[in-house]
Amino acid sequence: MENVSRRKWFKSAAGLTVGFVSIPALVDQLMAAPVSEAERLHTSSILKDGIVRLGSNENPYGPSPKAREAIVASLNEGNRYAFEATTSFKKFLAQKEGVTPDHIMIGNGSSELLCVAGIGVGLEGKRVVSPFPTFRLLMDFAERMGATWDRVDVNGKLELDLEKIASAVRSDTRMIFLVNPNNPTGTLIDFNAYQNFCEEMAKKTTVYSDEAYLEFVEPSQQRSMVELIKKGSDVIVSRTFSKIYGLAGLRLGYVIAQPDRIKQMSKYQMGGGININQAVLAAAKACVDDTTFMKMTREKNATARKVLEDYLTKRNISFGKSHINLLFFPAPVDGKTILAQTEEAGYQIRVWDYAGKEWCRVSIGTQEEMQGFVTALDKIL
Repeated sequence: MENVSRRKWFKSAAGLTVGFVSIPALVDQLMAAPVSEAERLHTSSILKDGIVRLGSNENPYGPSPKAREAIVASLNEGNRYAFEATTSFKKFLAQKEGVTPDHIMIGNGSSELLCVAGIGVGLEGKRVVSPFPTFRLLMDFAERMGATWDRVDVNGKLELDLEKIASAVRSDTRMIFLVNPNNPTGTLIDFNAYQNFCEEMAKKTTVYSDEAYLEFVEPSQQRSMVELIKKGSDVIVSRTFSKIYGLAGLRLGYVIAQPDRIKQMSKYQMGGGININQAVLAAAKACVDDTTFMKMTREKNATARKVLEDYLTKRNISFGKSHINLLFFPAPVDGKTILAQTEEAGYQIRVWDYAGKEWCRVSIGTQEEMQGFVTALDKIL
């Protein structure tokens, strides 16, 4: 990432700006996911009053009480840039993760850091390999800046196919991008297999492991690839406070990587880290060890998810084994129809294009919301 000419940067940045002004690109960014053909043809009313948002994988129970208290207390510092608070929080995270502050970069949501990593790969004009479907923001930015995206379909169980991903790596592959548990499928790869894969692949290229949903997994299964970073592997791990912590609207995320990789990524961070606010830092510090709130969220999420799982099973509609706050299943009617009719009933969901078919991704809301959604879906079918 270090040998990039100013001319290429400005030329690529200009192209990036042009991409932002088109409506499809704006939708991609605002929805934080790829839009399907059905979504392109559908005028969404996500901002309509009363709509139940089952399309963004948000936590319907957050922020936690502790986070709310911290936010209020932080307002006294709202007139100050968060320089000291950011430095302090980085030290706090470093102690929590067992690394040094030089291993950590904080961003305005993990999405900012995904974009930064994608820009770096793209400016080198190299290739990035990822499973498909997955959270594609990094690859979108890499492509816009000149990289090639090599996609590897998930297997029949909607799980990452590690063997095929390894086979897709070439001499000019700059990065492998993985999300585990994966979005939009919700599936989880066995820890030992995943760790061995990441460790071996990191000998050939940088491995980016997005762990946005890891806290939704039962604590006994929450095994992070940070352990490989501690051993010196060229692995990047990203985390977010938008999911189980319920701070999606406040924006905070971070990556952990080797210090030289952090320095490289920092070159492309917009605002140089000044775009982190006092309130979210206070909230994040308050809730990061709030095991009571996380346990409550996991339990309620599992109960609410089972409402939809039971309905799909009853209807003989297959779905991936989800460990997180979403379900992914083949659209039982055409995408445009299901988007329009579920929205008319008061629910906003997502539709994916994958493997020549349309798929629904439904975020898990409260139990009451999922019961209402199932009732609405049953009327459509």
